[in-house]
Amino acid sequence: MPSKLRSQQREETRNALLRESRRLFAAKGYGAVGLSEIVAAAGVTKGALYHNFDSKTELFAAVLEQVQAEVGERVAAAAEAVDDRWGQLVAGCEEFLVTCTDPEIQRIMLIDGPAVLGWHEWRAMDAAESARHLEEALTALVDAGVLVDQPIAPLTHLLSGAMNEAALWLATSTDPQALADTTTTLRRLLEACRTPVE
Repeated sequence: MPSKLRSQQREETRNALLRESRRLFAAKGYGAVGLSEIVAAAGVTKGALYHNFDSKTELFAAVLEQVQAEVGERVAAAAEAVDDRWGQLVAGCEEFLVTCTDPEIQRIMLIDGPAVLGWHEWRAMDAAESARHLEEALTALVDAGVLVDQPIAPLTHLLSGAMNEAALWLATSTDPQALADTTTTLRRLLEACRTPVE
């Protein structure tokens, strides 16, 4: 078999495994999904799974990475739709909260992510994706004088932690007003960091 065809088949197998495991992890949770169920849904063998991933945990990490990238893309798209830098920060933060109300994202990224991978690995993945974008946005706002001059790292961690916690709270809230109230509160929190307009 030509190497190009083999490479294409491997990519198709990997994509099928990611697609089906994501669907199953979102629907049932990591702990309730077995490898046999994943390979049956993907239409591949366990050997094919182990050719692509060393373990169920590694497969989950790849799914989580995919989910985090999609969340990052949605946040970036919301920010880019706004002209001014301040509006971009607010729109991006609000989109993060809205996106995290999706039960699939909640389950994989916020609930199972830290539990399966451990807090430190989950935080490292979060820092590489969403926290990095937030840090870049905050740095640009401080440089432009829109935000009060301050150390960026603690501000990034405080805002990122607050939004992750708010997203987890929204996942369990039954209050239909919860998202609107949370975004209003987030706007107030962000406004408190803004340089006063004279």
